Amino acid sequence: MDEITQRIDMHSHFYGGGLVETLMSRSERPYLRRRDDGALMMVAMNGEFEFTDHYHDHRVGLERMEASGLTRRLLTFPGALGVELLPANQIAESISVYNTYLSQLTKETNGALIGLGGVPLANMDLACAEVTRVRRNLGLPGIILPSNYFNSLAEAEEMRPLLVAANEYGCHIMLHPGLKVGEAVPPRPADNVQYRLSAVELQSSASQVALTVILSDMLDAYPNITFQVVNLGGTLPFIFERIESIARHRTPDQPFPTDRLRRLWYDCASLGPRALEAAVQLFGADRLMLGSDYPIFKDDPYAHALAPAKLSDADKQQIAWKTAQDLCDRLDALRSEKVQSIG
Repeated sequence: MDEITQRIDMHSHFYGGGLVETLMSRSERPYLRRRDDGALMMVAMNGEFEFTDHYHDHRVGLERMEASGLTRRLLTFPGALGVELLPANQIAESISVYNTYLSQLTKETNGALIGLGGVPLANMDLACAEVTRVRRNLGLPGIILPSNYFNSLAEAEEMRPLLVAANEYGCHIMLHPGLKVGEAVPPRPADNVQYRLSAVELQSSASQVALTVILSDMLDAYPNITFQVVNLGGTLPFIFERIESIARHRTPDQPFPTDRLRRLWYDCASLGPRALEAAVQLFGADRLMLGSDYPIFKDDPYAHALAPAKLSDADKQQIAWKTAQDLCDRLDALRSEKVQSIG
């Protein structure tokens, strides 16, 4: 196999950039607290975990990247934490500071770290202004949005103003599991919580999100937006044949548009070689990217998922870095063209 010297991780999260101070000042979820033994704990929407340096010190992450051979990493505003859902007068300034910090990290690390910003979703006008600033002024590739806004066509309508703003300069949007503003945390399963919530339900939700996007007009109405569905599109690589069968038998005059799935982008965060092989068959390697979900998961996605996969050398090169690089180049070109056109 040709040596793969570039490896781009397109799914990780970062809780630094001023968020530590913001969360330390809070006493309601989400917030940070000190345990009696001195450990820092994150009290999140549906649980609590130890908040180690991996979460907020980019230098620790860079060391891990170097050790595993990753050459670039996409950091994102902490998806699923619910920070962006707080009242805008409490969080908009912190989000703005965070986004500016991400932009500075890109410069300081010579592009080794790039990032997706957050937006204050409780105020749509401010959210629209921030996504414009993220793309026009900061040059970040895009933003992360809670995927519960894309569980249905009706819910996605709430995002129309933001999508219009995002489309203007071109924007990458990661649709990551997370609640909507004002949405209650759903009841926890009665047993085996970590598997039912973090695997079965999460993967199903990712599939719902992909369906909403491809079965709506979003791909055509917002051609300058690139949508990333996490975790290989959920269960889609394993159930798309059933979906096609349902359409073939129940609505033969309206076949399922499987080809539209290739107009989205996907990462392999927290999954392995067998799942990746199936995803290549459905989406194509040119729509797939490495993803670690660091620091929640700390596996090296190249060694864990891509290297053992039964794929061609060309497909492995594509997934390791080329899909991500082509995506970033496309976004840079869209932004540059728009900026130059308005002077």
